[in-house]
Amino acid sequence: QVQLVESGGGSVQPGGSLRLSCAASGSISSLYAMGWYRQAPGNQRELVATITSDGTTNYADALKGRFTISRDNTKNKVYLQMNSVKPEETAVYYCKGFHRSGMSYWGKGTLVTVDS
Repeated sequence: QVQLVESGGGSVQPGGSLRLSCAASGSISSLYAMGWYRQAPGNQRELVATITSDGTTNYADALKGRFTISRDNTKNKVYLQMNSVKPEETAVYYCKGFHRSGMSYWGKGTLVTVDS
């Protein structure tokens, strides 16, 4: 079992920055990748970024250059640095863990509101 807890959400003005954190606990040694996804009201959940255990990253094309995913293995945390945010990026942001067994684990999400 893996537990994921997101934090760092809140309100931010357009053009501002925010950093999200995801704390992992449990059988995390079997997670080969972690990721951030988001779901805006009325929309499907979509990929934001992923990072593998060796640090290889992947981003949604529209977010490259503005969002940065990183991880601190010593703290069992994954981060998402969000810069130049836009109102349409208001969403619940979820952390996801990819387990070697093929299972995936999700956190409960953290709400990010981009509004002036």
